[in-house]
Amino acid sequence: MEENSKRGNKRQGVTIKEVAERAGVSQMTVSRVLNKKAVVKASTREKVEAAIAELNYRPNMLARGLAGGKSFLIGFLYHNPSYGYLNEFLNGALDECRELGHHLVVEAIDVAALESEPSRYAELVRRIGVDGLIVNPPLSDNHELITALRQIGLPFVRIAHGDLSCADLSVVINDADAAKIMTLHLIAQGHRRIAFILGARNQTSSAMRLAGFKAAMARRKLHIDRNYIASGDYTFQSGVEAARQLLSLAEPPTAIFASNDEMAAGVIAAAHQRGLRLPDELSVAGFDDTALAEVVCPRLTTIRQPVADMARKSVSLLTDCLIHGEVELAERLHILDVALIERESVAPPSGIRD
Repeated sequence: MEENSKRGNKRQGVTIKEVAERAGVSQMTVSRVLNKKAVVKASTREKVEAAIAELNYRPNMLARGLAGGKSFLIGFLYHNPSYGYLNEFLNGALDECRELGHHLVVEAIDVAALESEPSRYAELVRRIGVDGLIVNPPLSDNHELITALRQIGLPFVRIAHGDLSCADLSVVINDADAAKIMTLHLIAQGHRRIAFILGARNQTSSAMRLAGFKAAMARRKLHIDRNYIASGDYTFQSGVEAARQLLSLAEPPTAIFASNDEMAAGVIAAAHQRGLRLPDELSVAGFDDTALAEVVCPRLTTIRQPVADMARKSVSLLTDCLIHGEVELAERLHILDVALIERESVAPPSGIRD
């Protein structure tokens, strides 16, 4: 025991060379497995992963960063009023940074100032000295900012943007398909008077989710009353105000689909204020499946957007880019799956609202 302890004190940890020797592969192959490169055969990957587990190997990202002249500081640029979304994203990004030995530098961006002087944010990025950037919506759709970042030549990942034909590193979902799934679910429950609350107009996700809603209604040959389309901005209060508008109509909807969970929570609050029984007199659906969806009453039926997974993926993409350089074009766009989460806020229309 004492000998092992002394040996442990002298050693600074298992090296990638030792993992390679144990697995009988090259150090480059071990590096590819660590960075989740698809070019490694499954059988080889299993051998390397077994060696990693046996030796309890942990990548020393700091040492690799120093060797390559990199600090492995990852910047996170955001301007997003949805705190539930932000909390999920930050937790995912921090988890992956912790796992890989990176540090996350968080910068809030003033969109109004950005529109008047976008170049100064490129200068800000230079000054904080990060090696890569994660750009969240709506900034990921801001043409001036993205152009400035491309000119700097700094690696960056765009999250949940609408330009799926671009060559930038990107992590997205298919917002239109996701909204279509939820709308078809409401229709299958028997709802015909379905209202939709738009999110912030400066985010392409808003338009894409509206398009998905309209496509599902058209597929079932259901008329969309323009009075049933309300505007929001992804905040709780905008959900309250939109719901009050919709529920004041002469023939109010039997179901309201809000573009995110915070607005859906606002709809639930407004419905409770009017004394409506949920879901008997009104069904409410959301989008994101943030922690809020589990604590509102009734619990929220929603679309699960893998926000934390999107954050983790963005960090791993930047890691791959920083260590190995340019990423193949075919590996730049990553579309993650969504899921319909059924809870108690949606039921068939009944009672006085039939």
